[in-house]
Amino acid sequence: MWYNITVQLLLSTEVPSLNLKQSRRKDGRIYLSIEKGYRDSVTGKPKNKTVKSLGYLDVLEKEYADPIAHFKAVALKMTEEEKLQGRLTLSLSLDEKLAPATDSRKNLGYAAILKVYHELGLDTFFRNKSRHESFEYNTNAIMMLLVVSRLLSPGSKKKAFEEKERYFERFHFSLADVYRSLSHFSAIATEFQRYLNAQITATYGRNTKTVYYDVTNFYFEIDEADEFRRFGLSKEKRHDPIVQMGLAVDAEGIPLCYELFPGNTVDKETFRPVIGEVRRNFDTGRIIVVADMGIITGDNIFYLQGKEGKNFNGYVFSFSVRGGTRAFKDYVLLAEGYVDREGRPATENADFKIKSRVIARDINVTLRSGKKVKKTVYEKQVVFWGRKYALKAQAEREEILKKAHQLVSDPRKYTRATSYGAAKYVRNLQFDKKTGEILTAKERPVLDSVKVAEEAKYDGYYAIVTSELDMSDTEVIETYRGLWEIEETFRITKGVLETRPVYVSLKDHINAHFLTCFIALTMMRIIQKKMDRRYSAEKIVDCLKKISCSHEHENVYLFDYRSEVSDAIGETLGIDFTKKRLRLGDIKNILAGAKK
Repeated sequence: MWYNITVQLLLSTEVPSLNLKQSRRKDGRIYLSIEKGYRDSVTGKPKNKTVKSLGYLDVLEKEYADPIAHFKAVALKMTEEEKLQGRLTLSLSLDEKLAPATDSRKNLGYAAILKVYHELGLDTFFRNKSRHESFEYNTNAIMMLLVVSRLLSPGSKKKAFEEKERYFERFHFSLADVYRSLSHFSAIATEFQRYLNAQITATYGRNTKTVYYDVTNFYFEIDEADEFRRFGLSKEKRHDPIVQMGLAVDAEGIPLCYELFPGNTVDKETFRPVIGEVRRNFDTGRIIVVADMGIITGDNIFYLQGKEGKNFNGYVFSFSVRGGTRAFKDYVLLAEGYVDREGRPATENADFKIKSRVIARDINVTLRSGKKVKKTVYEKQVVFWGRKYALKAQAEREEILKKAHQLVSDPRKYTRATSYGAAKYVRNLQFDKKTGEILTAKERPVLDSVKVAEEAKYDGYYAIVTSELDMSDTEVIETYRGLWEIEETFRITKGVLETRPVYVSLKDHINAHFLTCFIALTMMRIIQKKMDRRYSAEKIVDCLKKISCSHEHENVYLFDYRSEVSDAIGETLGIDFTKKRLRLGDIKNILAGAKK
């Protein structure tokens, strides 16, 4: 059973013309019909479809003086009516069946990603870098697919290639080309990061007065380590080979640059290579680097400050209270000098207290010869305590102590790995260096109650040290709290972008994988910046995934999703995501506009 359905469209582009077709049949008679051009949704090739059958010319001549001229005028009138009325008549059959293996749903949300990608001229960079190479595949198209897929459908390179038809782009390359391109991307990764920084600075502006730095790692689901993927302290406590990533971001959480290191590289050793790249090649001027206590070493402080403590660059670092000197611990516990949030002397009932001092501190610095010398730095130490922090620390330690008591009762059930965290509260533990098993010792393991009591003294206390002697205590804390930006960045990288596990094994392929993730992450952070941080990365990605359509008829696509977020994205980026139906030509115009 057939139905004629009139669908109201808001046509914003040229309506395909209807034309008179003259077909000569085998018997020599001429048959007239009116046809309309459209573009095939799968192949992209132009096609024609009969919209009205008229009859044989010799029969029509009995009714019309000049059938050709008459029906040409009819076709022109039909075209004009469609233009004026914005109406399209669709003949649909309720009995029509899908062809086998039909999967025609396509995404248009990726236009938002392309908008930022092209605003930054990334297409220009990748085209230029491949211009004089011997390969013929389009590295810009490959990177564009990998970045879009990393945001909207993260997975392996093979998965990205297999799903390329879900976008309206024509990707003329093979899966082998994708893998071949990874070595090229790895070779230009450092140069690309410098280019990207310059483009972000010129296009959107950057705040690099404060630079946040942190280290994370990514695991590989393999049994054997190699020279790059090494066993180290995994953030997820997994016993898999890892690689370390040092990442610097600006004050708005937009990535500056990254570098990869073998998995057994300690955090503090990653600092100078990454921050050195920022200082030398990113034209930032003087920077204040904010980082966690794992980065704070005499060598790193001296590197920032410059020779003889010239204070060329500054720092705001968290500082270990429990790991401090006896004199520092005494200062922390001394009640004198603490004030509450209103600046009044803090009482025992206060929920928060803070104090600070400027002090000369000796740091150990390694000379090029390898010799260790002491250097003096003048820094401000800000110490604060919060009741909620203290209660949280107590609760966390109580959970660890439960495990410590079990460890004391039956040490054979544990190994070095499974006793992690609890072992520090137990004395007389000995581990097999190869297997990690707990060895039987002459003295039975016992709970170290002295250590428990000593650590409890410092529950709720935190310390921050800075080179910025004139920075107020409140500003120091607020500056340090901005470190959540990079923690959020790592969360997006591992969660939204599903960066791990990594499905490639060669070192240059690994680097190319993380370059792809770095670009995708930067695209997302810029979209958030342009939207004034109103929505999380999760909400934006979920929205872009849902801005999809199904092929309805000929070159018409039907959309079924609109939300507050999609409206906000469209308004911000100048892309109309509100239409329920769009012609293929309209969609191509939207994508072309995103690439300008």
